[in-house]
Amino acid sequence: MANWFTSMSRRERKTFWACFTGWTLDAMDVQIYAVVMPTLIVLWGMSQAEAGMLGTAALLFSSVGGWIAGILADRFGRAKVLRWAILWFAGFTFLSGFTNSFEQLLFTRSMQGLGFGGEWAAGAVLMGEVIDKRVRGRAVGTVQAGWSVGYGAAVLLFTVVFSLVSPELAWRLLFFFGLFPALFTLWIRRNVEEPEVFTRMRASAPPGGTFQFLEIFRPPLLRRTVLASTLAMGGLGGNYTILTWLATYLVTVRELSVLGTGGYLAVNICGSFFGYVCTAHVSDWLGRRKTFVIAALCAAVTVAIYTLAPLNNMAVLLLGFPLGFFQSAIIAGMGATFAELFPTRVRATGQGFSYNTGRAVGSIVPAAVGFLSGSIGLGPAIGICAVSSYTLVLVATSMLPETRGKELETDAVPAEASNA
Repeated sequence: MANWFTSMSRRERKTFWACFTGWTLDAMDVQIYAVVMPTLIVLWGMSQAEAGMLGTAALLFSSVGGWIAGILADRFGRAKVLRWAILWFAGFTFLSGFTNSFEQLLFTRSMQGLGFGGEWAAGAVLMGEVIDKRVRGRAVGTVQAGWSVGYGAAVLLFTVVFSLVSPELAWRLLFFFGLFPALFTLWIRRNVEEPEVFTRMRASAPPGGTFQFLEIFRPPLLRRTVLASTLAMGGLGGNYTILTWLATYLVTVRELSVLGTGGYLAVNICGSFFGYVCTAHVSDWLGRRKTFVIAALCAAVTVAIYTLAPLNNMAVLLLGFPLGFFQSAIIAGMGATFAELFPTRVRATGQGFSYNTGRAVGSIVPAAVGFLSGSIGLGPAIGICAVSSYTLVLVATSMLPETRGKELETDAVPAEASNA
C-alpha cells in the first residue's frame, strides 16, 4: 500500500485524505441509526417494518441528493458541492437527536439522506478525476474503506455510551456526536482544489456547451447508464441489507448483549475494511469486471450460509469477517469504474445518477426484509434478499466493458458535435 500511496503527488494525497475523512463521517452518522435501532424499537414501540422504513427513507432521499449533487458538481465544481453536502448531512444528523417520534425521525433521516447522497456523488468523481489512472482503483477503493472506519466509530460510541448512560439518553447523544466530525472534515477540505481535467474541460468549452444532463440517456451513454445503475442496485441492495439489519439480527435472533453485539459487529467491520482495501488493489491488477464477478459470487455464498445455515454463535462470529469482506468488495470497485464509464462533461451527472439510482432501488431491500421477516423470520429474509441483490451484480457485469487503466478525456463537447 505504501508504494502506491507515496507515489501520488501532494495534491492527490490531500484529496485522498479529504475524501477519506468525509466518507468516514458519512458512515458513522448513517450507521449510528443502525446501532440504535433496537433501542428505538423498544422505546417507541416501533415495528420492524417501521424501523426498516426509517432506514429506507434515508437511502431513498440520498438517491435524490446524489442526483442533484451530480448535476450541480458538473455545473459549479466538485469540491464546492462536496462542502455543501457535508454541512447539510451533519446538521440533520445532529437534529435527529431531538426527535420524539417515528414521524419526526422519518423527516430528519430523510433530510440527512440528501446530504449523504450528495457527498458520495461529488467526492467519488473528485477522486476519480484527481488520481492518476495507474492507481485509480486502489485509491478510490481505499477511500471507500473509510466506511468501515466510520461504522467502527459508530459501534465504539454505541458500546461506550450505552454502557455509561441510560438507553433513553444514550441514543440521543450518539446523534449529537454526528455534528463534531463534520467540523474537522470541513477544515481538512478547505484547500482541496477542483480536478485539472474538469477545469481544462470548462476552460475549453464554448459558451453554454459544457453540460447536457440528458446526454447520459442517449446513445452511446444510455447503455452504460442502465448497466451501471443495475450494478449499483445489486451491490448496494445486498450491502444495505447487512448494514441495516445485522445489529438487530444479533440482538433479537442471536440474543446477544450490548457488549456481545459490539464484538460481533467489530469482526464484521474488520472484514469490511480489508474487503475495501484488498479489492481496490485487485481491481487494478485483475480488472474491474473479474473483480465484481468474484466478489458477488463469494458474497452470495457467504450471506446464505450466515443467515440460512444452522450455525452456533462461534461460527457466526468467525463468519462475520468474510461476510463483511465480500459485501464491501463489490462496493470498492464502483467509484473508479463509474468514473471511467462517463466523459468529463457529464461524469458527475452520470456517476451520481447511476450510483444513486442503484441506491434508490437498493434501499427498498432493507424495507422488504422488515416486511418479509414477519412471515419467514429475520435470518431467512436477510439471506434471500441479499442473495437476490448480488445476482443483479453478475447480470450487469456480464454486459459492462472493462475500463481499467482508462485515460480521462477533457473534451467539453461530444466528438460528433466537434466534428460537425
